[in-house]
Amino acid sequence: MDLKPDDLLRIYKTMLLIRRFEEECIRLYQTGQIRGSLHPCIGQEATAVGACFALRRDDYMTCTYRGHGQAIAKGLDPKEAMAELLGRRTGCSKGKGGSMHFTDLSVGLLGENAIVGAGIPIAVGAALTAKLDKSDRVAIAFFGDGAVNQGIFHEGLNLAAIWQVPVIFFCENNLYSEMTPIRAMVCIEHLSDRAAAYGIPATRVDGYDVLAVYQVTTEAVARARNGGGPTFIEAMTYRLVGHMVGDSEPYRTRDEVNIWRQRDPLITFPQRLVNDFGIVPSSVEAIQKEVESEIQEIVRFAQDSPWPSPEEAMEDVFA
Repeated sequence: MDLKPDDLLRIYKTMLLIRRFEEECIRLYQTGQIRGSLHPCIGQEATAVGACFALRRDDYMTCTYRGHGQAIAKGLDPKEAMAELLGRRTGCSKGKGGSMHFTDLSVGLLGENAIVGAGIPIAVGAALTAKLDKSDRVAIAFFGDGAVNQGIFHEGLNLAAIWQVPVIFFCENNLYSEMTPIRAMVCIEHLSDRAAAYGIPATRVDGYDVLAVYQVTTEAVARARNGGGPTFIEAMTYRLVGHMVGDSEPYRTRDEVNIWRQRDPLITFPQRLVNDFGIVPSSVEAIQKEVESEIQEIVRFAQDSPWPSPEEAMEDVFA
């Protein structure tokens, strides 16, 4: 693996920043400063960071309403992300998109999407653009296990296969489609098996191992850039909180959650940094202090930012 110690520390910092960002979002939501619905990605940081670390800044990406982690990992300024959540003018979507509609074309983020599976055809279209333009950009579509039963999932995979566009279909299988176990929704053991119906290479990976995710995504990206077409990745992961803030979670047991908590990447990865890669504990501790300081500044920036004026309501709206 071509990662240097600084890269490994940057991976850890990004995962930790996402975790603290989401925890702060929950606090702000509970105090009424964030409105609407909030779907934290706590527990799924390794899939976001591992995959996005394999991408270039100009590569295209779409993600779901649980996409704060991917957006930040792709390069979205967390200050603009938090300002967006608070509905401020300095937000990445000028305060009009909120939690489920982060967008930043400067880092290739074509948008989160509140509609299940809706980012898939957008990513396929972006990949087709790259192919027609003869660029070497790739596209990645993040989606959950619940999306594999949507019609647009099948249409998107079929078009990507016959056009051989440079796209990675990245399925975050966190075992639950909202509150429904995925095992109650499909009869196959591995969701990645569905890719075979379209002639698309597929792989499964431990979504709690950020370096394993990075490795398989790096291989898929290289394949796409070299004209090899699409790849399907199924990352086995788990959210450590409810589907959304306020979810009482009657559909899963506390024991099940605790088993996954023991494998929490934010606990295991810093241990690996020290034990497997020889990084001194003080470097890990420095990252932790740095993130705590950054989070305070991120929240301060968002809270101090101005509200959009009423006159801005119809700006950026296209008929």
